[in-house]
Amino acid sequence: MSTRTGTSASVRLGAAGRYGLLVVAGVVSLAPLLWMMASSLKAGGDIIARPFSFDPGQFTWENFRSMLDTIPIGTGFRNTAIVVVVKGALTMIFCPMAGFAFAKYAFPGKRLLFGTVLTTLMLPTLVLLVPLLLEMSQLGWVSTFQALILPGAIDAFGVFWMRQVIMAIPDELLDAARVDGAGELRIFASIVLPVIRPGLAALGVLTFINIYNDFVWPVVAVNDEQHQTLQVMLSALAQNIRSGQLGADWTSVWGQLLAASTVAAIPVLIVFIVLQRHLIKGVMAGSLKG
Repeated sequence: MSTRTGTSASVRLGAAGRYGLLVVAGVVSLAPLLWMMASSLKAGGDIIARPFSFDPGQFTWENFRSMLDTIPIGTGFRNTAIVVVVKGALTMIFCPMAGFAFAKYAFPGKRLLFGTVLTTLMLPTLVLLVPLLLEMSQLGWVSTFQALILPGAIDAFGVFWMRQVIMAIPDELLDAARVDGAGELRIFASIVLPVIRPGLAALGVLTFINIYNDFVWPVVAVNDEQHQTLQVMLSALAQNIRSGQLGADWTSVWGQLLAASTVAAIPVLIVFIVLQRHLIKGVMAGSLKG
């Protein structure tokens, strides 16, 4: 009896320790985000002089008002939304189709082609910048939405992810549909897509985050403010702090940068909170080995 009691006590202690570690990890992860949001409501001088003091009675919206006067953040949100919607739609349409072909069809050169797709995952983004920029220049697409959307729309990781998820679908299920006279597109739309919804949801979340947070390619491909994405505008605001190009006190620019970063973080937080359950289920589905 004492052995059982000791075992259950050790199990409870281990569980408490794990939960304690999770709480500490959560606090460490959320602390910078909470500090950013709280500091965006403080006066610029207080952000520098008293960075860790928070007095709700002294919170102000001045940083947000100044930020709206300094950068066209509405244009940045509009451009980012266009890129996210169109590029994300292309990813969500073609990556599952390519993954279905690699997972369920046999064709000459399949292994070589899939190996080539995986090889592109190993290439650093910086290696591809110059060739892509030259290609966009030859097409006359520099500083256009085509340049922001088309490169990387059919993502190699998305193809690999979808292939892993679709590999888990039994071949017998697809063969039964073929026996009933279903065509390949109908099989894909009526059987494959409903089965892989968790994996699709996870791909959608990851695609949204990657496109929304992308900075390197937009800053290279776009030279005018009309097509700048939100991340490029945030970088320009940060540059003002270092170079003093704004005719304002640099402490107030810190407040504007924190305010703009807070506004930019809200869509990502909403998407993650709403779809976190689907993301976890999709990650579990995509972890199956094919």
